[in-house]
Amino acid sequence: MLLETIAKIISDRTGRDASEITLESSFAQLGIDSLDTVELIMNLEDALDIEIELDQKVETIGDLVKFIESKQD
Repeated sequence: MLLETIAKIISDRTGRDASEITLESSFAQLGIDSLDTVELIMNLEDALDIEIELDQKVETIGDLVKFIESKQD
């Protein structure tokens, strides 16, 4: 579910097909810069009703999924 939520938000923002967005996709490959990442995190917080304090570098969608899952425990 988390991957699908992230993929939808990225798809809405970039116009890419959500099915193209995988755990291995890097933010750079998707054309997402640091400002876009901040906005993505804010959108995720709203969609998931959680607070995400990004305190480490994430380079791929998989990194972001693992980070969020580690904070939900």
